[in-house]
Amino acid sequence: MTERNPLRDRRDLRLPRVAGPSAMVIFGVTGDLARKKVMPAIYDLANRGLLPPNFALVGFARQDYEDQDFAKTVHDAVSEHCRTEFHEDVWDQLSEGIRYVRGDLNDPEAFQELHRVLNELDQDRGTGGNHAYYFSIPPRFFSVVTQQLQKAGLAASDSGGWNRVIIEKPFGHDLKSAQELNRVVDSVFPPDSVFRIDHYLGKETVQNLLAIRFANNLYEPIWNNNFVDSVQITMAEDIGIGSRAGYYDGIGAARDVIQNHLIQLLALVAMEEPSGFGAESVRMEKEKVLRSMILPDDLDRHTARGQYAAGWQAGVEVKGYLQEDGIPPDSTTETFAAIRIDIENRRWAGVPFYLRTGKRLGRRVTEVAVILKRAPHLPYSDSNSEAKDLGSNAIVFRIQPDEGMTVRFASKVPGTVRELRNVTMDFQYGESFTQSSPEAYERLILDVLLGEPPLFPRHEEVELSWRILDPVLAHWAKQGQPEQYSSGGWGPPSAYRMMSNDGRSWRRP
Repeated sequence: MTERNPLRDRRDLRLPRVAGPSAMVIFGVTGDLARKKVMPAIYDLANRGLLPPNFALVGFARQDYEDQDFAKTVHDAVSEHCRTEFHEDVWDQLSEGIRYVRGDLNDPEAFQELHRVLNELDQDRGTGGNHAYYFSIPPRFFSVVTQQLQKAGLAASDSGGWNRVIIEKPFGHDLKSAQELNRVVDSVFPPDSVFRIDHYLGKETVQNLLAIRFANNLYEPIWNNNFVDSVQITMAEDIGIGSRAGYYDGIGAARDVIQNHLIQLLALVAMEEPSGFGAESVRMEKEKVLRSMILPDDLDRHTARGQYAAGWQAGVEVKGYLQEDGIPPDSTTETFAAIRIDIENRRWAGVPFYLRTGKRLGRRVTEVAVILKRAPHLPYSDSNSEAKDLGSNAIVFRIQPDEGMTVRFASKVPGTVRELRNVTMDFQYGESFTQSSPEAYERLILDVLLGEPPLFPRHEEVELSWRILDPVLAHWAKQGQPEQYSSGGWGPPSAYRMMSNDGRSWRRP
């Protein structure tokens, strides 16, 4: 008998996953998201050899373009925003499959034209009836486009191909609207064909959070209420709303960030170890921990909201939110939001999770900070007064920028008797790996084309997130105007009171 070669049996994880023949339709293709993120990500995938040579891209919008005019628009967007080096030969191959359909989202004839174009691509470029529909459009049109696709015969395939829909956040504006959207989408597309994009879940550092937890015996044994004091999840931006007034006002920081990005990060931090990393196993554990999340009884003490005021940031004078173009002077939309969430299970009972997000804060940063309990006894404190003031140990995952991880702990100062100070141990992706991390949209778009859904929340997760946030939004709606906070700072006074009520304070990222 021939002896098995274990090396031959091992799958080479460096081999790329290349998408099969397919066409992607982008609705709202002239918008900022498509121009700055989606189309550059498609080019970067092609440049990395992860798209087939016959891949096709179809733009759908109201502008009056010919195919070649639209291709020039894509060329300019890609060359300006792509992550990898721009190569004309890669572009030339990609551009052969670019088409454009002009039409209104409410016009059935435009969708019939789209059907004709896709049939033509299936025949001429061999895309095999495999179609992905990207909704880069305002949420109010999600149901409209879904139903138009069904009426035009674009939601089902007679050729054995697949049809998938990609939906950008926000997934509704409350639980009721999310349930209605899910009802419409799920009545047209089967659950495994619906990909709700949360681009934070596609970031390498977010995926690394699971690797750190479950691939290392160093961390998982202390990942519980015996050792963890609290968890802080922060997504801060140093910019204002810019030209997004039409989208942002009436949505606000909590709906825009907490309901999706931060609650999803919380679920990954707090979930139990899945039986595997397939979609069903990961979703099962995320849904279990989402069902265990509760809000404190006193939302006045344990939530905070605010609006940025006019002031100075990085030496530049900036407008307040109420002075931004397109914002009503009496707007009650919050640009800063913070909430406390507790988890009712054996692992996390008694550990508060603090989520905060805001615009015009001190710096742009997204991080997850796991704050450990202090050592029960400090023998150094008798001879070293500074030991009494040592901060808690912390494990910090930096999602952006400077992707990596920091561990903070106490160390003896060289040349002293017993003097202690806080020090940090740093891991940075850019220093430890020679290859740069793909942009989140690259990974997510490729997963859609491959039909691999682990990184996409299902409708159950979306609805569970709204069940958590809805009571907070209802409470704030009764409070009138949000509290003002200084641009360049770290939020309104109520955010600091919220933490001091628990005997804690926010980390300064």
